[in-house]
Amino acid sequence: MLMWLKRYALIAAGSLFVAVGAIGVVVPVLPTTPFLLLAAACYIRSSPRFYRWLLGNRILGRYIRDYLSGAGIPVRTKITALSLLWLTILISVIYFVEITAIRALLLIVATGVSIHILSIPSAKAR
Repeated sequence: MLMWLKRYALIAAGSLFVAVGAIGVVVPVLPTTPFLLLAAACYIRSSPRFYRWLLGNRILGRYIRDYLSGAGIPVRTKITALSLLWLTILISVIYFVEITAIRALLLIVATGVSIHILSIPSAKAR
């Protein structure tokens, strides 16, 4: 029973990430690649069919294929992802989180994510 629930929860989450990633293709402020990578991670754990569909998609698939092949992500995507990451983390740390240890943990995680994003090779813009 739990495996069935987990599978459908991952498919639902993956589909939500695909929708947000697809919106990111046309909305300049919203990054595309991170959401599509999350969708691919959900699909690979729940539905090989959806994973193949996503990778084979003419528009969305190339973002994931570029990342997986080491071709990287566009600089604009990196800038947007880092900006949104730090904006949300700083708002959380300043206005919502009162426990110092949690603030420090959020900043450490954001730093780690930033290092990872910056370490990914930059691809040409689409």
